Amino acid sequence: MKLPGALAAFTFSDLGELQEHRVADGATLTPSVLDLLCHVCVANTAIATMQARGWQTLTGSEGFYPIHGFTLIGFDWSAITCGHTGLVMDNERADYQAAYTLLGEAEGHPC
Repeated sequence: MKLPGALAAFTFSDLGELQEHRVADGATLTPSVLDLLCHVCVANTAIATMQARGWQTLTGSEGFYPIHGFTLIGFDWSAITCGHTGLVMDNERADYQAAYTLLGEAEGHPC
């Protein structure tokens, strides 16, 4: 983990199943927690996509769809996701733009 504040990196399937992961030394995240987080990522992406499509359809505004990624901010750490990849970052050291740039490179498109 070279990104400052990164606690874990992961990939997941369309159904939210954890596929691969790495956890930084000293981090307490387990595969079970990351699997649950992957399901949260898929569910929230689906909800955000529904909202973006609905907003564009109702208002005629452009630029909300498609949803490529989002950030869940918790008390101590945040989960940043793009496509089927994600990072867990310590909030005190998180560089969200650097995380999105890195995830975009992994996904092959900007996030």
